[in-house]
Amino acid sequence: MRNKLIASASLALATATLAAAPLAAQAQPHHPHQRHRVLVCGASRHARNTGTAIGAVAGGLLGNTLTHGGGRLGGTVIGAGVGAVAGHQIAKHNGRNHCHYEWRYDRR
Repeated sequence: MRNKLIASASLALATATLAAAPLAAQAQPHHPHQRHRVLVCGASRHARNTGTAIGAVAGGLLGNTLTHGGGRLGGTVIGAGVGAVAGHQIAKHNGRNHCHYEWRYDRR
């Protein structure tokens, strides 16, 4: 009876050890450096792309309207380029309220 109790306890302990091994492996990072949380803020890629597209269209229309004579194509292209850059920057800076945490490793 005592041998069965010892055998059962040994088997239970071995099973618990094997079951806990993957949990312990997940808790420790596989990277040699220390891991920490970082707050990352910025606009999403979708918001920046939308701002770029809207800025390009608005700049192109404005450039076309402001140029006279035969240089309308040049004014439209330059206006679209300037508008795209401006729209991208505005969307990027307006999206700073979108924040989330990421895990990063120190690179010391």
